[in-house]
Amino acid sequence: MSTDAADLAALAALLADETRAAMCLALLDGRAWTAGELAAHAGVARSTATGHLDRLVGGGLLIEERQGRHRYVRLADASVAHLLEDLSVRLQPRPDQPRGLRQATATAAMKRARTCYDHLAGELGVAVADAMTARGLLDQRGGFALTAAGLAWLTEDAGIDAHRLQGRRRPLARGCLDWTERRPHLAGVAGAQLCERFLAQGWIRRIGTTRAVKVTDTGRRGLSALLGID
Repeated sequence: MSTDAADLAALAALLADETRAAMCLALLDGRAWTAGELAAHAGVARSTATGHLDRLVGGGLLIEERQGRHRYVRLADASVAHLLEDLSVRLQPRPDQPRGLRQATATAAMKRARTCYDHLAGELGVAVADAMTARGLLDQRGGFALTAAGLAWLTEDAGIDAHRLQGRRRPLARGCLDWTERRPHLAGVAGAQLCERFLAQGWIRRIGTTRAVKVTDTGRRGLSALLGID
C-alpha cells in the first residue's frame, strides 16, 4: 500500500467515529470549545472526549490552546471546515422526522441561517451569494470571483476595511456547497469578513451555543437596504 493511501485511510478513520464526527461538526461554528463542553455535546464522559480529542489533534484536524488549566480546541484552519462541509453535502438527505418540538426548532434554525466556520451558510448564506451575483458583485460562472464592482462594494457599501481583504493566504472568494441548500454560499476572506461585519453590527446574533444565527430586526432592515434581501 502506498504512503498516500495509508495517510488517506488514517485521515478517514479520524471521522469514522460518530463521537469524533459530532465534535468536529460542533466546531464548525468557528469557536474554541473546552473538552467538557464537547463531551456534553457528544453525550460522552469527559475522559472519553479527551481521548478522542487527542486523536483529532494528533491527526491535524484540530489544534489546541491552553489558558491556565483550561484546554480549548478548535478546527485547525478553514480547509478542515471546507472538508467537513463537503463531506456533509455528500450525505443522502433523510426525511425530516424530528423527535420533538425542540429538535424541530433547532433543525429549522440551522437550515435558515448558520455559520460554517467563519462565514454564513444556510438559506441566509445562499441568499447573500445570490443577491451579490444578481447585482454583478460576484461572478459564479466557472467558480466564485468578486468583480471589480464587488470589491468596491465590500469596502464602501458593506463598510469592510480594505486592509482586511489583502495579504491573506486564503482565496478572496470561494464557493462552498451548502449541505442543506445544496447550492453554494460565499466562503473565503470576503465571506468571513461579511459574517464578522454582520455580527459586529448586530444584524445577526448567535442562538445559544449552536452554529445557528438569527437575523435581528436591525439586520432585516440592513440586508434589505444593502442587498435587497427580504
